[in-house]
Amino acid sequence: MQFGVQVNVYETDWDSISKSVLTMESGRWSSVWFADHFLPPHVSSTKTDQMEAEAETAFEAFTLISVVAGMTQKLKLGHLVLGNSYRNPALVAKMASTLDQASKGRFTLSLGASWYEREHLAYGWKFPSLKERSDRFEEACNLIRLLFTSTQPVSFKGEFYQLDQAPLSPNCYQNPHVPILVGGTGEKRTLLTLAKYGDVFNLDGWSGRGMSMDLYKHKVSVLERHCENVGRDPADIKKTLLMPIKITDSKSEAKEFIEKLGYRSSDTTHGSFGGKLVTPLETGSVAGPVDYVVERIGEFIDEGVEEIMFGAIDTGDSETLQMIDEEVLRHFV
Repeated sequence: MQFGVQVNVYETDWDSISKSVLTMESGRWSSVWFADHFLPPHVSSTKTDQMEAEAETAFEAFTLISVVAGMTQKLKLGHLVLGNSYRNPALVAKMASTLDQASKGRFTLSLGASWYEREHLAYGWKFPSLKERSDRFEEACNLIRLLFTSTQPVSFKGEFYQLDQAPLSPNCYQNPHVPILVGGTGEKRTLLTLAKYGDVFNLDGWSGRGMSMDLYKHKVSVLERHCENVGRDPADIKKTLLMPIKITDSKSEAKEFIEKLGYRSSDTTHGSFGGKLVTPLETGSVAGPVDYVVERIGEFIDEGVEEIMFGAIDTGDSETLQMIDEEVLRHFV
């Protein structure tokens, strides 16, 4: 079983990020992950509040992970997740294979369709409709997988992206190639894109939907149906979770943590949610005493989850990272 942390890169500084990474490198942790935004992804009610939020730090994700690759030897590296609309996908493939070579096979390429309109406007990028972003995302995943798997230069004539005898050299260090994590769990498009072109599934606990076992099983069942339709073995796709964590013996602290995550469900296919504010047990979130946290993790492992990336740990909080290492990870690693 593998465990990682999504280390926060907003409203913080390099020293705090570095402290978290080095603490993890010396412990039982398997991987470190960074988000990918050019502004802290907050939506404020007033223009003044928004401007103040945007003045805070937001480290560029690919530059940051390249530095971290050079200061670590053990930790695997990835993003949760890179926005497809920020970079040309052929460039992303080149960056990914370069980083994979330099880190000796420690990189996972994680991609999503992008969602934060404000940063697109701020930096002059087009922000298409959801349909077009989904179309672009699927085409990008197709293109990147072709570059990763081809032994010859690739020509590609898509609706949005084109290649003319483009080589990927050096290619990936990992065999057969850098794993592709497809971010998001949209049932019609995103999970189909994963079935076609991805290698890693991730259920995102920041989505406001919760992380109940029912929800996890449902999303995996949808993915399995897509795999069947496209001729893919679902066993080839690694199952992972991005799981906010709060270890506390206080029921009120656990409740406050859950409420801040916005765990309300609008999913009409799961009557157990019903649109109400759900409890930690119902959401599957990891908020509560150590024994509760260990139990929650064990249940997901029994259902086939191979890696959990924890979130909501303050950047630079080495004491909490060490405590989770000693009190939780030791049960599984």
